[in-house]
Amino acid sequence: MNRQAQAVVMLLLGGAVLKASLGDLYLRYVKEGLQPFLIGAGALLVAAAVMTLWYDLRPRRTAAASNDDGDGDGHHHEPRIGWLLILPVLGLLLVAPPALGSYAAGQAGSVLTAQNSASDYPPLPVGDPVDVGLLDYASRAVFDQGRSLTGRTLRLTGFVTPGPGGEPMLARMVLSCCAADGRPIKVGLTGAGPSAVAPDTWVQVVGAYTNRVGKDPVNDADVPYLQVTGWQEVTPPKQQYE
Repeated sequence: MNRQAQAVVMLLLGGAVLKASLGDLYLRYVKEGLQPFLIGAGALLVAAAVMTLWYDLRPRRTAAASNDDGDGDGHHHEPRIGWLLILPVLGLLLVAPPALGSYAAGQAGSVLTAQNSASDYPPLPVGDPVDVGLLDYASRAVFDQGRSLTGRTLRLTGFVTPGPGGEPMLARMVLSCCAADGRPIKVGLTGAGPSAVAPDTWVQVVGAYTNRVGKDPVNDADVPYLQVTGWQEVTPPKQQYE
């Protein structure tokens, strides 16, 4: 690559980052709070690429100046493998891979860990059905023995993933930073659950706490269950990760 080609690749990369971060596409890769950093990084890449092209293409004062980057013929001879850098850029520009779903959930163990003591779980908001995140439900069900869930009508939203025996489970991916460290949180479904729904279908289930607890075959983590009384298919949310 000569310097102009390097600048073009950098311009494409910066443009791809800006395209993803100025819309909702970036939410498939990183947490929502990282959007300002992505916009700043993309803008810096674009600015650096433009300045490089301007510097390289501006009129030269002397013939010697036109060859100060090469070996006398105005060309570089770095390895051509540098052009492979354009592949992920084109992938980001032309292809929009989906957010992590049931396949990723089936390959990793549930992220449920004891982070709070039983006294750390406040009462749920007033009004039923009450919306509860999967990680919040699982934590309350396992580590608080369902005390803050008992007697309430609960509404959970997630995608369908096959359980150990093929039965449908509700799951969502939990991120610490980005999709690379995504781990699933899984909730088993009993009762009138979505038994004939394809994996990765997003559903909203309504039900009640049950003390039934299973085991994740991947890492032997506890998997709480929800007694389902009703469900409906829903459009995937803008923010698919917890």
